[in-house]
Amino acid sequence: MTSTAPAHHGRIRKPAASRRAHLVAAAILWTAAGAGLLTAGALWIASARAAVAVPSLAAALAAGVLKGRFVLDGAALRIAARIEARGDGRCLGGFLSWRSWLLVALMVAFGRVLRASPLPVPLRGAIYAAIGAGLLVASARFWHRVARAHDDA
Repeated sequence: MTSTAPAHHGRIRKPAASRRAHLVAAAILWTAAGAGLLTAGALWIASARAAVAVPSLAAALAAGVLKGRFVLDGAALRIAARIEARGDGRCLGGFLSWRSWLLVALMVAFGRVLRASPLPVPLRGAIYAAIGAGLLVASARFWHRVARAHDDA
């Protein structure tokens, strides 16, 4: 029986993509994670009395915006620069480095530990909301690069 699949000399084919597709993947990941965390956090905060919930959400949003602007913006710019430097035709999963994927896995694990922690639900919600807001703020760096890549095409 003969195979009609092209021979790749034992190499696994990887889904190659353009720099723009890598930037879109990064933007979607950061936006979706940020929106999901912010939404979950806001819902958990809302379980508290209004006198606690409103200032808690405001503080979480303020902390998230600051973290996004002064910490995560730099990380997003480094990732975007790495994507642009790697060029077209690279594996789509490579939009993040191995180190960054490891950090993502650690953050997911931290989220699971936090979710199961004995901390009060509104406090857990504030942490989730702050992280989510920060990711959303910094995701704008990717979306700007996506728009610029579209303009350059």
